[in-house]
Amino acid sequence: MSGRLLAAALPELPEITPGDDLGHLIVEAWQALADEDPALAPAEGDVLVVTQKVVSKAEGRVVRLSEVEPRPEAVAWAREWDKDPRAVEVVMRETAEVVRMERGLIISRTHHGFVCANAGVDASNVGAEDVVTLLPEDPDRSAARLRAAIRDELGVDVRVVVSDSFGRPWRQGITDVALGVSGFAPLHDLRGAVDTDGREMQATVVAVADELASTAELASGKTSRRPVVLIRGATLPADDGTSVADMIMSREQDLFR
Repeated sequence: MSGRLLAAALPELPEITPGDDLGHLIVEAWQALADEDPALAPAEGDVLVVTQKVVSKAEGRVVRLSEVEPRPEAVAWAREWDKDPRAVEVVMRETAEVVRMERGLIISRTHHGFVCANAGVDASNVGAEDVVTLLPEDPDRSAARLRAAIRDELGVDVRVVVSDSFGRPWRQGITDVALGVSGFAPLHDLRGAVDTDGREMQATVVAVADELASTAELASGKTSRRPVVLIRGATLPADDGTSVADMIMSREQDLFR
């Protein structure tokens, strides 16, 4: 390990619309970055972190609220908490299980198994009024498709993370986490290894995919319109067939149910 990590946001992408070739647009942005700094040209082992928002837009995971007819429960909740009932309806559609619904907040378990606010439905940075985005149907598959498209065009095999911003229990503020990965294992299991004192570690499993996602957010920010970040220098576990689904804690392990 070099002890050094580079994170560089690629140049702005154009406004993404359903059906756009996101992989090609990322390649163009990366080539523009390399024109500015040849040292940042694509290289084997690089990681690209791509925000969920542009992935969802390209995949058509968008809903126009003017076309949504809210159910009575959504209307009642929206009236009580001064929300848009159509947006509440979309959240309810994307929710597999309501974990908590209180004080104007809906904490959902999505169909993917993620526990997050509003089932990941988001109206920010969507490029249009009256529109919300949904999470990709299969974020791991989305990451794999982008990785394949970039490899086909550049001839370089990179790792890909699809990221999104989540809140965390018992801590203020949000941070970016991985929704999908391709090219490496999202968890680094250190159980059985020894620490610097020679003691065997019993419980240490590092969420490397989430660490990459949060690192990328520091480089791109929330309002820069630069949704793709190159990370170089990360030592990552080999791809073992696991996915972000393997990061989701089982109900048997949940001490707060």
